[in-house]
Amino acid sequence: MKYSLFLLLAFAGLAACSSDSRTTTSAATASAAPAYSAAVPLATPQYRPAYHFTPAAHWMNDPNGMVYYQGTYHLFFQYYPKGMVWGPMHWGHATSPDMVRWQEQPIALYPDSLGYIFSGSAVVDANNTAGFGKNAMVAIFTHHDPKGEKAGTSTYQHQSLAYSLDGGKTWQKYAQNPVLKNPGIKDFRDPKVSWHEATKQWVMTLATLDRITFYSSPNLKDWTKLSEFGEKLGAHGGVWECPDLFPLTLNGKTYWVLIVNLNPGGPNGGSATQYFVGQFDGKIFMPLNDKTKWVDYGPDEYAGVTWNNTGNRRLFMGWMSNWEYANQVPTSPWRSAMTTPRELGLRQVGSEIYLTSQPAAELRNITGKTTTLQNVTAKAPTDLTARLNSTTDKHRLTLSTKQLASFELVMSNAAGEELVLGYDQAVKQYFIDRSKAGKNSFSPKFVGRAVAPRLSTAVGTELTLYFDAASVELFADQGLTVMTSIFFANKPLTAIKLRSAEGITFQQISSTPLTTEAASKASTVGAR
Repeated sequence: MKYSLFLLLAFAGLAACSSDSRTTTSAATASAAPAYSAAVPLATPQYRPAYHFTPAAHWMNDPNGMVYYQGTYHLFFQYYPKGMVWGPMHWGHATSPDMVRWQEQPIALYPDSLGYIFSGSAVVDANNTAGFGKNAMVAIFTHHDPKGEKAGTSTYQHQSLAYSLDGGKTWQKYAQNPVLKNPGIKDFRDPKVSWHEATKQWVMTLATLDRITFYSSPNLKDWTKLSEFGEKLGAHGGVWECPDLFPLTLNGKTYWVLIVNLNPGGPNGGSATQYFVGQFDGKIFMPLNDKTKWVDYGPDEYAGVTWNNTGNRRLFMGWMSNWEYANQVPTSPWRSAMTTPRELGLRQVGSEIYLTSQPAAELRNITGKTTTLQNVTAKAPTDLTARLNSTTDKHRLTLSTKQLASFELVMSNAAGEELVLGYDQAVKQYFIDRSKAGKNSFSPKFVGRAVAPRLSTAVGTELTLYFDAASVELFADQGLTVMTSIFFANKPLTAIKLRSAEGITFQQISSTPLTTEAASKASTVGAR
């Protein structure tokens, strides 16, 4: 029990894409993990999601190396196979035909003499620019040297390569690693690499302490610094991490989106994902303005980045937790899950351009029979449980109204636990309140109400909610406002009630059970 407490205390503050940038002894502490093995708590199958990826056991954090190749989505992830708290990082691996049905694979990359395997990305080298082979899958990741960190140096993180010639099944590390050595920056990590067609070069978007540094390469091996961005722009409550850079089109014009994950400093505390919209000419990123914007306002989406090699689609996934309590959440024998896959787009509201996130089309493949109600008016608490045939905590709930007003949607159980979601017209905010939604004593920072601004100016709206055992993802106004939250009810929250002090009418409310068993009977929507 003493060792268990030691581990919880030692790792509670660990953060970053792979560890806490603010904690100089994090890697040294983590290296002790194998020697102090915490007892595994009782299993919690009731919290295991049906359609979000989780490892079978042990610790997981950031999604890494997400790439689509020959009909398969590859998800790599930060993984510690010897414990349920953060430890020496490996790259775990899972594959899926649709980002919904996942098959966990053997560990792809193990720590070595250069250090732990921290976050990064993967590409398909179609033109064999690196010389590993045509269509080689190449991983670009951060080597984190715990000995160098413990010694107090500022050069303990470098960028390295590994490659696969069999579609990601087996991996070989490049013999001349690292390919990009640290120039003297303490936090120098999380490379997201993609091909920039206009300039015929690979571009690396790298997190470097309090800013992003761009590098270019003709062959993935030799890198040249291009420019820096963000020293005095955006949110800076913590270190910048896990970046991503990609183009999206709006009204026939191409814009570039730069994602920057931040820990701490999120809109509802702890870790979160911000973004900038601008232009990138192959060397310099220029934002349209300096307004701080968030991909997801909820407390539990972090380290989110996009898949490579998906054609015209830009698909996003994040880690569904928060570094403020990630090591303490009451799940066993695994810790944490990924978000649902989301398709990104752009939308203009007034003079401002925003990033939108909507559930990926593949989620349609896991739907059961939908129950729909028409013209539901609520003022006093209105119980919809029986009318919506609500019997599962794994479902999609959609509410459409022509006149948005303040309301609360209450998900509850017989034990009196409640998850409350809704909209506050007075402050024009959506919210998720998990204060009474079950277990929360593991961290005082877990309790509370998360809020998000309504960005749309439309009179009406449609809300789509995805519930999966211990999580909810809220998509409002066709993805303009998104919130993700985890919770740990002692019994499934299957009762559904509406209440509104001023009254509200929903022209349509629908409930659809979700299960991956349905996916085996449906045609898969592939990348295009």
